[in-house]
Amino acid sequence: MAKIVGYIATSLDGFIATPDENLDWLTQQPDLNLGEHDYHQFIKTIRTVVMGRTTYDWIARYPGAWEYDGKRAIVVTSRPIDNPKGPLETRTDIDALIAELRALDDGDVWMLGGGKLQMAFMERGALDEIEIYVMSEIIGSGIPLFPATGLRASPKLISAEMLHPVCARLRYRFD
Repeated sequence: MAKIVGYIATSLDGFIATPDENLDWLTQQPDLNLGEHDYHQFIKTIRTVVMGRTTYDWIARYPGAWEYDGKRAIVVTSRPIDNPKGPLETRTDIDALIAELRALDDGDVWMLGGGKLQMAFMERGALDEIEIYVMSEIIGSGIPLFPATGLRASPKLISAEMLHPVCARLRYRFD
């Protein structure tokens, strides 16, 4: 059975992007080396990438190659995607998607992008673990790590470590 995981960075004040969806507070960190926890190491452990439509549209706007070649990529959306940036599948029913993902046995699943879809999975008890990289940046406002939905949960902290003077890694498991 596939493990469904989150891997996401947040500002110290709890935002994953500025109000205009900018990530410069994250991408312009000088000398940030996460070692074994680096994105390029993480993505090697993933077979399936799942994202919401907002995340897909954000990725599609930026030039460059599709980063998920060789991975199964699924976008949760009710609208068709004309001229997709890379090979992908779409789904509309989150509950059916969760059942489909749970039946996989060829590698882990990454819930890529914003907190809306991750929250939908958490509300259904379908997110197994999440790695949160807390950056020493206060950006004042923006897109929250997790949208306010009323969900109450008590994930178990598996580990917490300082990876760099500007980055801490928190890893949680949902039981």
